[in-house]
Amino acid sequence: MLLAETAAREAVQPIYVSVGLAWERAERQMVDAYLAAAAFAHPVCSLVSLSVDMTDVYPRTHWAREGRAPGYDTPDEDVYLAGRNIVLLGKAAIFCAAAGIHRLAIGTLDHNPFPDATPAFRGALAHALSLGLDHAMAIEAPYARTEKSEVIRRGSSLGARMDLTLSCMSPATEEPGLPRHCGTCSKCRERHDAFVAAGVEDPTDYAETRFTARNR
Repeated sequence: MLLAETAAREAVQPIYVSVGLAWERAERQMVDAYLAAAAFAHPVCSLVSLSVDMTDVYPRTHWAREGRAPGYDTPDEDVYLAGRNIVLLGKAAIFCAAAGIHRLAIGTLDHNPFPDATPAFRGALAHALSLGLDHAMAIEAPYARTEKSEVIRRGSSLGARMDLTLSCMSPATEEPGLPRHCGTCSKCRERHDAFVAAGVEDPTDYAETRFTARNR
């Protein structure tokens, strides 16, 4: 999910961009639940849902479409999705131009190893979009120098509903109820390790706990 600040800086506009990946249904469920439950310090607009079909680029057998996520102890490089931030930011920026929004934020964290998560990339893309759309557009990553554990500390101190956040590549969607983290993918590892490092109790409902239990 991306965030945009309205022209008058009076509200935040959440933006969700779907591209055809396995976890998107669960992600949307959790986003909707979070926005419905959270108490925000500033006005938040209704979620805008956009889409870009990337299923003609990522093949049907791609792990991100099948939901066959890399294992718990695999490195970040194994979850690279080529062009992901180009697609997300490009589509969101077009919406922002039409809506008169000039500032777009993405939740990139520190130690992100991918080429579309660098300051140089964000600056170049913002410049290109501003030219191509004839609309001044800034792309910011306010947590780019922040570890996930620090995000958890800040969120917990503010009373954020951490149980209504999702960072899993193979979530189980259940009806009724919210999605469950698989507990076996590398994003679940990053999430749980970050809670441990932050010294905050992990409220996550993991479907499988054989890995996460060893670090509690």
